[in-house]
Amino acid sequence: MWETWFGIEMRYYSANDYYKDRFGCKMYKAAISLPVTCPNRDGSKGVGGCAFCSGEGSGEFASLCNISVVNQIDLAIDKLKTKTDEGTGFIAYFQSFTNTYCEVGFLEDAISQAVNHPRVRAISIATRPDCISDKMIKMLSRINKICPIFVELGLQTSNDEIAYRFNRCFFTQEYDDTIIQLKEEGINVITHVIFGLEGDTIEGMLDTVNHVVECKSDGIKFTCLFVLKGTRYEELYNEGKLSVLEMQEYFDIVDKALELLPKDMVVHRLTGDGPKSSLIAPMWTWNKRNVVNYINKRFK
Repeated sequence: MWETWFGIEMRYYSANDYYKDRFGCKMYKAAISLPVTCPNRDGSKGVGGCAFCSGEGSGEFASLCNISVVNQIDLAIDKLKTKTDEGTGFIAYFQSFTNTYCEVGFLEDAISQAVNHPRVRAISIATRPDCISDKMIKMLSRINKICPIFVELGLQTSNDEIAYRFNRCFFTQEYDDTIIQLKEEGINVITHVIFGLEGDTIEGMLDTVNHVVECKSDGIKFTCLFVLKGTRYEELYNEGKLSVLEMQEYFDIVDKALELLPKDMVVHRLTGDGPKSSLIAPMWTWNKRNVVNYINKRFK
């Protein structure tokens, strides 16, 4: 995902500017995979996962989960060595699947390993709002007092009917309740939103953004819907029952969404790029340079 290209003046509060304001340096993410799954994959709430999610969850770019946390961080830092120096900070990003869907002690140990890495300045944890227990929140709160923690909640849409179609397996009210609990503990929350979901409308997408704003999420991540191999959305796409947004169409929606955000809400991502090995559509996301140039021209 494109986490590091907010380098020029934009008309929104970019992640790059926020990290420099908070940490005094440029920050990069070191992706980490843990041996965890999701409740809508293992039968706890459902099977098959979300209709857009591949067999590797959202962590196609993360290291293998059988490598230690410290080694995964070292590998990520090594891959970025031409772009970084000793003054660069790193965020240990627990990315794949639902990272709080495990025993509290297991995650605490993994986070502690990351916190003790000399190059790590913060922790980011991707998860679902229905998989964060009170005990988990208390643990995250303790660590947050030592090292800043960002919790990334996959909402995708605030419309429960649209969510049912893609097998999200939790209600929006659970997101609302969880974000209140996290913010009461002083934990920074980033909300993931997807534009172009099956059955969604532009009005519905903007309603989702308004909902995230009303819930006082600290940050937001936008992405367009990807159709990946091996997913239920691939079947619908091949049957002509699912369409994807063209580049200008997608960014027209993003443009409208940005107008809804308060000035202090951090935009952590304007879109992402799906893994080339499994991406079916939209193909415009393959040309990363072209998309970055378009964003820089349109939103600066």
